[in-house]
Amino acid sequence: MMRVAIYSNLVQLSNNVAERLKAEIDQSEKLVLDSLNPEIVISVGGDGTLLSAFHHYADISDRIRLVGIHTGHLGFYTDWRDYEVDELIASLENDNGQSETYPLLDITINYRDGGSADHALALNESTIKQVSGTLTADVYIKDQKFESFRGDGLCISTPSGSTAYNKSVGGAIINPALNALQISEISSINNRVFRTLGSPIIIPPEEWVRIVPEEGGQPVLTCDQQVISGRPIKTIEYRIAKQRVAFAQYRHTHFWQRVSNSFIGVQDD
Repeated sequence: MMRVAIYSNLVQLSNNVAERLKAEIDQSEKLVLDSLNPEIVISVGGDGTLLSAFHHYADISDRIRLVGIHTGHLGFYTDWRDYEVDELIASLENDNGQSETYPLLDITINYRDGGSADHALALNESTIKQVSGTLTADVYIKDQKFESFRGDGLCISTPSGSTAYNKSVGGAIINPALNALQISEISSINNRVFRTLGSPIIIPPEEWVRIVPEEGGQPVLTCDQQVISGRPIKTIEYRIAKQRVAFAQYRHTHFWQRVSNSFIGVQDD
């Protein structure tokens, strides 16, 4: 029997869908509920809920596949609607291991206090910002200094995360079929004294990015929706992770169709 976990937000509609899923799984001869060691994790809510589900199961994320049911606006990670529970259960019962995988962002943080480094994986993005005032940081690409950044912050995103916060700060949208990461500036300062590239940068998988914040600053580092640490940061290194996130692919919506549906709307033929 295939082991299934359900991860829901606190919205009443999502809870109703989650209860219906549990009832259907209890009656199934091919599925069993298992929140501790699942093979499939069903997220009920939106993209934010799915991000939370991914991090909740981060320790076993290389052994699970995700499925998203959206109970609100259309999302990039949620293929199913709240009224399609029966269809989803049927797909789970006829599962043959089909999946689609997306790149993840590998983050390594070293601290000025000399303590142990932290490590995290991001499905969407990581940001670094200053608590107050201007963030000043040196940016290295493959250990070669590229620029000294001054501004509100930097956003480093995955291809699937390129449609999220990255897009709102002027980053490019990247198809997740490309194994790359992207750096986008957040309100950079550009004048006669300070100068940055002023454009998003797309980094291939064989290269990496290292950010060195100015000593004495108080940068805040995030990984998807989570603040990683308040300790003084020495360096942050970003790479495309060797591990990828897997989604159970029972139906296929072309990536650019998702982009069109979400940002442009229904188009006439």
